[in-house]
Amino acid sequence: MATNAATKAAGRKPESRLALVRRARRMNRILAETYPDAHCELDFSNPLELLVATILSAQCTDKRVNMVTPVLFAKYPTVEDYAAADRAEMEEIIRSTGFFRAKTNSIIGMAQAICERYGGEVPGRLKDLVTLPGVGRKTANVVLGNAFGVPGLTVDTHFQRLVRRFGWTEETDPVKIEHAVGELLPKSEWTIFSHRVIWHGRRICHARRPACGVCPLAALCPSYGTGPTDPAQAEKLVRSGPFS
Repeated sequence: MATNAATKAAGRKPESRLALVRRARRMNRILAETYPDAHCELDFSNPLELLVATILSAQCTDKRVNMVTPVLFAKYPTVEDYAAADRAEMEEIIRSTGFFRAKTNSIIGMAQAICERYGGEVPGRLKDLVTLPGVGRKTANVVLGNAFGVPGLTVDTHFQRLVRRFGWTEETDPVKIEHAVGELLPKSEWTIFSHRVIWHGRRICHARRPACGVCPLAALCPSYGTGPTDPAQAEKLVRSGPFS
């Protein structure tokens, strides 16, 4: 079973499949209580804006993206505007998000593809979204879950790190992680669970020094002790948004 190594390393007996499902769903409930306001931290008002913002968020913080998108959205209100955009002008607007030349290529290419293949409307199916330039499964699931109400798991770096720490899977491939976690939770929970995990990863379960001593999941997490377990020390590691 995928979680056996994690449970053995933590001095626990290997879990049965049923026990893993029950533990996963209990952890999800605790995260729901801990982060009742969890949501997508990218600002948007329609599927196109979210698609553009998510492309910009690669290797960039949501806070920085949200500083850039008001100007971008005002200059390019429609997909046709993005498709016909002046490359140099767009690059200058999004420069601070990093990798601005590649992101400009993706945004313009994405918009042109939508105009050519989908009648100028952002498609609402995974299999269509992932054919667009700059759009992988992670980006597609962000758009589907938050703009179309179609459940999806956003397997970003926080998500990958946390579900492995939770002992839910030992997979390292994002697609395999998505499928493994999807089998543990009700489909209706996928989108909001993704937000809860990302919020937890940004605030408490950090990559280098997780704040284990104040983590609400401590009793259920096989990785408890990776970071400081003393509550006073752990409290100093807790962060709050918006994230820079």
